[in-house]
Amino acid sequence: MRPERETPAWYRDAKFGIMIHWGLYSVPGWAPLDDEVVRLLGAGRTAPEDSSPDDSTRDGSADAVRRSDPLARHSYAEWYQNTYLLDGPTRAYHRRVYGDRPYADFRTEFVAAVRDWDPVPWADLCAAAGARYVVPTSKHHDGYLLWPSAHPNPHLPGWQTGRDVLGELGTAVRDRGLRYGLYYSGGLDWTFGNLPIRRMADVAASVPDSPGYARYVDAHWRELIDRYRPSVLWNDIGYPSAGDADGLVAAYYAAVPDGVVNDRFSRDGADVRTPEYGIRSEIDPEPWETVRALGLSFGWNRQETAEHLLSATELVHLLSDVVSRNGNLLLGITPDDRGVVPAAQRRVLHEVGRWLADHGEAIYGTRPWPVPAAVTSSGVPVRFTRRDDVGYLIVLGDPGPEFGVPGLSLPPGARLRVVGRAAAEPGVTAGPDGPVLAVGPLPPAPAHVFAVRPAS
Repeated sequence: MRPERETPAWYRDAKFGIMIHWGLYSVPGWAPLDDEVVRLLGAGRTAPEDSSPDDSTRDGSADAVRRSDPLARHSYAEWYQNTYLLDGPTRAYHRRVYGDRPYADFRTEFVAAVRDWDPVPWADLCAAAGARYVVPTSKHHDGYLLWPSAHPNPHLPGWQTGRDVLGELGTAVRDRGLRYGLYYSGGLDWTFGNLPIRRMADVAASVPDSPGYARYVDAHWRELIDRYRPSVLWNDIGYPSAGDADGLVAAYYAAVPDGVVNDRFSRDGADVRTPEYGIRSEIDPEPWETVRALGLSFGWNRQETAEHLLSATELVHLLSDVVSRNGNLLLGITPDDRGVVPAAQRRVLHEVGRWLADHGEAIYGTRPWPVPAAVTSSGVPVRFTRRDDVGYLIVLGDPGPEFGVPGLSLPPGARLRVVGRAAAEPGVTAGPDGPVLAVGPLPPAPAHVFAVRPAS
């Protein structure tokens, strides 16, 4: 899938965004800590290899296939309404804690949480983390709306917030100079049926195909565009076959000329591809965005602890790797049942924000170097980026006071600068396999950055 136009420069420059999932699923806030779905998606697969009755299990029965499918035990807590209906750990948890209470009853607690919710801490956290754009959920697969829509759910009266969560958060985010996009589940809405979904392989076939649902989705997206002018349309799962995604996108571009449309609208064109937990092994010539949670779930999972989250160092390394290969990182954070981002997540984001405050020139507004990566003579990975005639070496660890970068070619007379702190200019000498940099002792940091400028 190639972009149908040039992807807006602001988006390519932004590099780092934050996605926020908050909804009724945050009230139970529970999922198994099974990462099989995450690993499958990261490998670019939409189902396990054993997802058909013919070869999936020893007995080959359809029931055995369902029992073996990871959808009943996966780690996405935002899928709670589906998962608690399947035979697995989430059903057992629900029966133990809630008995036969239906999912819709969680609306009571969520409405109370929305009443007390404050958008300012979310916006402050995103800004402090160094994110340049924010994408909250407007509607997830359970169909519950986080804005007071003029197009209410036809099956569940009151299935939306009275308070304008999206509008208030958008104001707070934009007041801090960040771009504001919106996530909307166009492909799934369990108030229209197809619940439960028993296998990963069945997700794509579970999109409601009625003309009524297509009109409902179209009306919502157009309302969201008119009300909030989002910088990103982040659709999920797909688009109803009876809908007119091309017409919707054309109307969006007319309203928001520098808007960005993702690749999940079931159409040929897109401004950006969005692999889930996926990365690239080489530089992708087209813009892409890896979307993943800080942990194993996009919705709050009360079972997750700091050990299940990326550390600040791991997150800096991931961001550097993605950017070196022409991508953006959209990172999911998970407010709890009260609308508060857990302390462990806040600590990681603040540490990443401090690193970006000192080293962001190697991330924001950059483009790929001719090659994305190398390894120092001391065995430390390096990622490369560039801005105009300045190149950046992002060294993902402490390479020692002197190290070579095999395969790196520097122009004659190139000058090096330590990014992020006052330091003497590194010495550069020729080594047998490439330049050797003398940088002296380095302070602890998730990564060290050196800028390379040609001789003037």
